[in-house]
Amino acid sequence: MTNSQNRIRTGPLARRLGTGDAVVVGLSAMIGAGVFAAFPPAAGAAGSWLVGALAIAAGVAFCNAVASAQLAQSYPSSGGTYLFGREVLGPWWGFTAGWGFVVGKTASCAAMAMTVAAYAVPAGRAWERAAAVLAVVVLTALNLRGVTRTALVARLLLGLTGLVMLVFLGVTFGGSAGAVTALAAPDRGLLGVLQAAGLLFFAFAGYARIATLAEEVRQPEMLGRAILVALGITVTLYLLVGLALVRALGARLPGSPTPLADAVTAAGSEWAAPVVRVGAVAASLGALLALLAGVTRTALAMARERDLPPWLASVDPRHQVPDHAQLALGAVLVAIVLVLDLRGAIGFSSFGVLVYYAVANLSALRQPADQRRSPRAVQLLGLVGCLGLVATLPLASVLAGLTVLAVGLLGRRLLRPWRTQ
Repeated sequence: MTNSQNRIRTGPLARRLGTGDAVVVGLSAMIGAGVFAAFPPAAGAAGSWLVGALAIAAGVAFCNAVASAQLAQSYPSSGGTYLFGREVLGPWWGFTAGWGFVVGKTASCAAMAMTVAAYAVPAGRAWERAAAVLAVVVLTALNLRGVTRTALVARLLLGLTGLVMLVFLGVTFGGSAGAVTALAAPDRGLLGVLQAAGLLFFAFAGYARIATLAEEVRQPEMLGRAILVALGITVTLYLLVGLALVRALGARLPGSPTPLADAVTAAGSEWAAPVVRVGAVAASLGALLALLAGVTRTALAMARERDLPPWLASVDPRHQVPDHAQLALGAVLVAIVLVLDLRGAIGFSSFGVLVYYAVANLSALRQPADQRRSPRAVQLLGLVGCLGLVATLPLASVLAGLTVLAVGLLGRRLLRPWRTQ
């Protein structure tokens, strides 16, 4: 090991989170990502079968959640499926999962930062980019202060989002539905429904953040309950929101850039549109906060194994968080939001996350009997579901995902021997 590697502050992360904190982190990631972003493109693909697509996405997510919970209890350390894949299947499987997660969720971070800006400041590229940069800088600084502060802010943002959701549901179900044109049947039948399910899966992927925090939870054996509770709450909320959006907007839903705000206006409650905007900002900030935590913990685990630069394995000795990974991710995100607009990156993110969970299901399927907590059929169904949804994503998303995955695998093949010298 070189002198520079010796100077990197490594070590375990602090176990400071309770089960409730883990649930909050997962809810923050899921609710912020899905409610304000995933329904319009999914409605465009599934049409009148939107609820069916939501059910398929929820079913696959449930299988993945069961696999993640089973694995996290056996391997309670940072890294999520990157760690699980390495331990059960081998280093290349772990790298495939970790690389897909880091790249896909980095795109999601940028998308959430731009979503915050779109709802928070006046329209205009310069204003939006400045607000997105500010959001990244502030939340990166917050994450550097320790995981308990991250969980506290996530809890506050989630509470505000929950209140706004109650207002939204009350207005849309209690108001007049008006004259709306019903969603048409999907042009491509079942294929369109499956594509919509793949896009909606983007909204459920937040429970991965719970597994990546396994090294910071006081009772790792409670991770399974935290994951399932967070997923159950989110599925119920999404079903209600989806029904409300269809009732209020109908055929206008696929083309709506701000569907919840448009829905309360259509229901005759224009006063609620600013309230919904506040909720969108809070939810997107909560999602960005949770995403930053999840990506950096996976990067930390990959750096510990030399699959990413060892410099990223640094742990702050005072706050016991991955400080170098936080700073690097923040810098990358600032550069991205200044140059690109990734609010349309849902399909690309879904590709990376579905690959990640395909590895998780395969890992859980291969676990020995003494580590199993669910039937193998559940993991097999999850594996088939993930691969099926990947295949039905928009072609551009699949091609971009395959390209980035190939670059990562080639890079590991070429650079890893040099890093381990």
